[in-house]
Amino acid sequence: MKYNERIREIREDNSLTQQKVADLLNIGQRTYADYESGKTRIPIDNLLILAKYYNVSMDYISGASNVLTEYPKK
Repeated sequence: MKYNERIREIREDNSLTQQKVADLLNIGQRTYADYESGKTRIPIDNLLILAKYYNVSMDYISGASNVLTEYPKK
């Protein structure tokens, strides 16, 4: 699964709007929509924010793995 598909899936599983996630990332809703559509690549910093927020590993949120694991604790 591609990361843009994964971030949409996770957002929808958490019943969040694109606007809510965009606010979390301090970006516009249109920019976030472009991330989900694959039109624009999401910066790694924003991907890290989402992984922490959703408590999922970077491997999972990036689509590198289909195994849902939690974000690493320090």
